[in-house]
Amino acid sequence: MFRSGRAISSFLKRSRAPNGGFCRDAAAPPRPPAERPPYRPFASTAGRTSLRPFGSLPAKVRHLPLWRSMSTTASVPLQTKEGLKLLVTGGPQAQKWVGIWLFGSAAWVFTMVVLGGVTRLTRSGLSMTDWKFTGGLPPLSDEDWLLEFEKYKQSPEFKRINRGMSIEEFKFIYWMEYAHRMWGRALGIMFALPFSYFLRKGYITLRLGLKLSGLFALGAGQGLIGWWMVKSGLEEPPSEYAQPRVSPYRLAAHLTSAFAIYCGLFWTALSVIMPEPPAESIAWVRGAAKVKRLALPVSLLVGVTAISGAFVAGNDAGHAFNTFPKMGDTWIPDDIFEMKPLMRNFFENTSLVQLDHRILATATLVAISALWWSTRKLDIHPAVRSLIGSTMGMAALQVTLGVSTLLSYVPVSLGTAHQAGALTLLTLMLLLNHTVRKPSLSLLKSLPQIVKPTTT
Repeated sequence: MFRSGRAISSFLKRSRAPNGGFCRDAAAPPRPPAERPPYRPFASTAGRTSLRPFGSLPAKVRHLPLWRSMSTTASVPLQTKEGLKLLVTGGPQAQKWVGIWLFGSAAWVFTMVVLGGVTRLTRSGLSMTDWKFTGGLPPLSDEDWLLEFEKYKQSPEFKRINRGMSIEEFKFIYWMEYAHRMWGRALGIMFALPFSYFLRKGYITLRLGLKLSGLFALGAGQGLIGWWMVKSGLEEPPSEYAQPRVSPYRLAAHLTSAFAIYCGLFWTALSVIMPEPPAESIAWVRGAAKVKRLALPVSLLVGVTAISGAFVAGNDAGHAFNTFPKMGDTWIPDDIFEMKPLMRNFFENTSLVQLDHRILATATLVAISALWWSTRKLDIHPAVRSLIGSTMGMAALQVTLGVSTLLSYVPVSLGTAHQAGALTLLTLMLLLNHTVRKPSLSLLKSLPQIVKPTTT
């Protein structure tokens, strides 16, 4: 998880053609000046500026450093737009700034997920017993703090778990929850202001505008889902022996919604910056199609495994059976189906919830390993091959983090790293699926059957 930046950077470096960039003809020897067509930086079809195919980039662009090359490739206007629909108008600079804004928003959501994990692991989520959509100022005086503390003393969590808590200890968990809520509201402002600006400038197409409006609405609803979740933890538990905790169903809904917002922002940002996948030959396109058929089900498995982790957190299942690979003295506990009706066990039975997560995590590692193994001999773009290898490494790291978290009785540091690792693995799977998608018809028509070897 901490090496995700390196993994993606490595993928970008490997994605360069021999002469740099995603250029179809980068490996071919340069043509004499007389044979080169004049470079036209902007070409339009039906009155709209579009992107140039990767194969038609000028030599100056092809030799840029990779990230700049990748961004420039996506930003240079196309000579033909057959089969390619752009999400941003206004030229390369507009695409660049919209892409930066969307990647920044996705990164902000990532930090929200991590901060939410810290809030949960420090048991800070129930410290604020009321909620306002617009938020408000924190306690600023001793009297304000005492008032908030008195509200918390009426909650089941204080009565059953934190009866001896001091005001200073309360301030810590209050600040954690307050920071989490205000960080989410700040994200809403950070998203809305540039969105309004880009709309005014006319950079946002109708298709992109509808997508982003939906994501913004989902983000606004995320605050309501969060309070709906917290409210379940402020109710009296059904048994006098049960600890107060939020509903695992509501926690799973809250986390799933956050993951959906992140995935939507990240995928859209990729589509803005890189409207065409890296493709230099028909053979590589066919190889990418084979990878895609394998990557899609693996991505679904990664998503389901991440959601099952929310039920582990919601049931505090990580504090039970802190052994591996066995669960205590057995492989399968005896009480996995003790609840009625049967389906409740999969979401509320601590033993079965942890067993399910173990099985899904193992299946995810095996599936990604199989993806890597089955694509070893495929004729695919080096960027795709590098990305599959990075995903394989991240899956192994994530399983290691999960086992370490379990054996260490869920410390805050490892628990947070494990949650961040889940989102990092999902990020790599999104990047892989985006990279192996089908190119536009215009690009397909311009590709050779195979990539010519570089002559030295």
